[in-house]
Amino acid sequence: MLLVIDIGNTNTVIGIYDGDRLLEDWRIRTIRDTTEDEFNILALNLFQGAGINFNDIDKTVISSVVPPVMSIYDAFCRKYLNHVPCWVDAGLTGGMPILYGNPDEVGADRIVNAVAAYHRYKTSLIVIDFGTATTFDVISEKGEYLGGAISPGIMISSEALFKKASKLPRVDLLTPPEKVIGKDTANSMKSGIIFGYAGLVDGMVKRIKEEMGMTPKVIATGGLADIMNDVSETIESVEHDLTLEGLKIISDSL
Repeated sequence: MLLVIDIGNTNTVIGIYDGDRLLEDWRIRTIRDTTEDEFNILALNLFQGAGINFNDIDKTVISSVVPPVMSIYDAFCRKYLNHVPCWVDAGLTGGMPILYGNPDEVGADRIVNAVAAYHRYKTSLIVIDFGTATTFDVISEKGEYLGGAISPGIMISSEALFKKASKLPRVDLLTPPEKVIGKDTANSMKSGIIFGYAGLVDGMVKRIKEEMGMTPKVIATGGLADIMNDVSETIESVEHDLTLEGLKIISDSL
């Protein structure tokens, strides 16, 4: 069995593959001040609940954008799984060329998303990940990582608005507003945040397509991808397991 882990700034996603089949996956909070022993207790409970034995895990592949926790997961794998994990970076991409000025600057999460997206569609792509940051990753028809763009995530921007504007309340962002013109403060905020980000997405996609001189397929992933798919004019599909799939593909190349 294969253990794949994607460590993000807000959440960590864990998956177990048996061959090509994803058996289980879990989303937990990324905790920076835990220990390998504390993580072991959490992992053990998750695995036992799914009927998975630690001894059946032969390999672990991890992507991380949170350097402080990398030593924790490395120690966990060595101590409890009895093997050294493989860490995704610019030198471990499953064969995808990274055409960045400095390839080492590309986040591991962006690499695995790009690898999975190209493996699935075999065409030029724009991959939009709605996570802590909103990232746009661009892949050529030949399967080359061309670069992309990074903007503040929806939740980060919203949280800044809530904190800095004392009279504005926190609002539910899990459903889009019915109208652009809000008739009260809460719906005005929802409109500005949700439809505003849809405008950001559609505007960025338009500019990327013009710069590429072609019409790449546009896919989305991440926690708010479904909501943005409902209001964006350019997102063509949502792929929820993109990160885990990319880690699996990279594992197969080792």
